[in-house]
Amino acid sequence: MAEMGTSSAASHPLIESDHIEGTAVFDANGKRIGTIKRLVIEKVSGHVAYAVTSFGGFLGVGSETHTIPWEHLHYDTKLHGYRTSITAEQLRQAPEFSRRDEALLSGHDWQKLRDYYMEPM
Repeated sequence: MAEMGTSSAASHPLIESDHIEGTAVFDANGKRIGTIKRLVIEKVSGHVAYAVTSFGGFLGVGSETHTIPWEHLHYDTKLHGYRTSITAEQLRQAPEFSRRDEALLSGHDWQKLRDYYMEPM
């Protein structure tokens, strides 16, 4: 079995979930604003529904947890991380349930969160 070198691995269109955890999140201007803690995947479809992310703080101290829809994160090959157009203000005003880290969102909460991020600010 041939081993894949790091140069071909970097250009591969697929990635394992454990490689996404800890990946940087950047704002629209390219400033690092947080990291991805974990992904939540729909069992039946296999699609990523949302990411639980950590924003702010220093070395995890004082950081805030936020759940954001996966479609709001786009991999930027130049930054080697995920870029989002979600603003700090949107995170501050997000529904309180989206700041939990310990539980999966209910179907109702998930739809409410999606609706929130789809509304123009």
